[in-house]
Amino acid sequence: MIRVSAMYPPSEKFDHDYYVNNHMKLVSDLVGDALVRFEVDKGVAGGAPGSPPPYAAIGHLYFNSVPEFAQAFGQHAGEIMGDVPNFTDAQAQIQISEIIAG
Repeated sequence: MIRVSAMYPPSEKFDHDYYVNNHMKLVSDLVGDALVRFEVDKGVAGGAPGSPPPYAAIGHLYFNSVPEFAQAFGQHAGEIMGDVPNFTDAQAQIQISEIIAG
């Protein structure tokens, strides 16, 4: 299984409600059954309580394989990326990870 993580740095504009209820629903609807599940983390602190978080939010998408992700996401990438300005002006860092424990 793989996890695709979009890590959004702090920004003056980040609408968590829109991200969870609209954007992630859009992604889920577009990629369909290839998406195993998704999770959203809201940053609350860095390495110590009270320190600023390095990310405002992190979205995690789970797929069975990189080819399944590439096929399902690739055909809708324009529409998905076009929705980003509706919740943030931050540039996400993207990482694809193979889950090896958990």
